[in-house]
Amino acid sequence: MLESLLGSKSCELVLLFLTVRGEGYAREIARFFGVDYRPIRNQLRKLEVGGILCSKPAGKTVLYSFNPRCPYRRELVMLLEKVLKFCPLDLKERLIGNRRRPRRWGKPL
Repeated sequence: MLESLLGSKSCELVLLFLTVRGEGYAREIARFFGVDYRPIRNQLRKLEVGGILCSKPAGKTVLYSFNPRCPYRRELVMLLEKVLKFCPLDLKERLIGNRRRPRRWGKPL
């Protein structure tokens, strides 16, 4: 949907993923959408250089999230949330419904 505005499909995927999940790393985003890793990594780096995203190391992994110091972060996130309303339902459910924490031992399903 935003590909023509942002310039690439991978940029749109990265921003939508981070809007819903809050943070993520390149391989996680690439696996989620079933796309090649390199364009996702390049977009993350490009958005970080532009000041839209910030990164922090977590072991060998680099986690990316929206830069809280970005002056137009709130407006960008509002635009992306509006775009999410028009995304296919199955994509929204996959984005929102993925658990990241392990289930407590012995907890019933």
